[in-house]
Amino acid sequence: MTETSTGPGTVPEASSDHLQQLADGTRPASFYVPLGGGRYRSTIHTQGAWNAHEQHMAPATGLLAHELEKFQPREDMRMARVSLDILGIIHGGDIEVTTRMVRPGKTIELIEAEMVCQGRTAIVARAWRLKTDDSTAVAGIEDPTVTHPEDLPAWDGMDMWPGGYIEQLEFRVEPGLRLGRGVVWMRNPNAMVDGEPSDDMVHLLGMVDTANGVAPRVAPGPESWMFPNVDLQIHMHRRPTGEWLGISSQQTYGTDGIGLTSAVLHDVEGPFGRSEQILTVRPMPVR
Repeated sequence: MTETSTGPGTVPEASSDHLQQLADGTRPASFYVPLGGGRYRSTIHTQGAWNAHEQHMAPATGLLAHELEKFQPREDMRMARVSLDILGIIHGGDIEVTTRMVRPGKTIELIEAEMVCQGRTAIVARAWRLKTDDSTAVAGIEDPTVTHPEDLPAWDGMDMWPGGYIEQLEFRVEPGLRLGRGVVWMRNPNAMVDGEPSDDMVHLLGMVDTANGVAPRVAPGPESWMFPNVDLQIHMHRRPTGEWLGISSQQTYGTDGIGLTSAVLHDVEGPFGRSEQILTVRPMPVR
């Protein structure tokens, strides 16, 4: 969970690292720069919307997925679920990721990655890896497909959100988007880690957290409401491909300050999974 000091709709002040990248004109083509030994430096492209000095959860998810994918890989297994808990502010700047095996096995494995920022754990991610097999004979999908992004118009509706992460995304939208529900496609031009290959799944998982902002129940603003998520759960019935992520999102607020953002996740081949985010819903602090 993160606290806000500059509300959405207000251009945030960049952190010192981000200011340096802007001042010297070096906008890197990646979200993170590797420093060795599981250490990274975030770039301006990770900058979040709630606070200027912190990272957006989306690229942080992508980096953790990148580390989980590299950890003791097996050709006969793939990640089927990634569960992330946000324990504190995801500060921009230098970070460290450590990965470990929680539960080894022949057909299922549970692995964990921890992101530490400024000496404190910011995110803990756990992933179930399951053994793959040919289930073509019983395969079936109940989630409906949505319009292909190439057949949709460009969309600038996310301009209401500040920050370097949102700024570099390209959006397409299906007609009918409204407060609380809609379908939005997105892609970005950046590598997850500078100089390191990352596959399509990592690239797409690095945008899933954006679901919380594409169709909020209330328009963000300095006198509106805030609704940051404290977790992100991603389930995938197949491995996603391509550069476009489609999010069919709906957002629900309860009456006691707790909400939920639910989404069906798509790539250009169709639905590939779902995501859930639990929200803390409260009035924007008075500045």
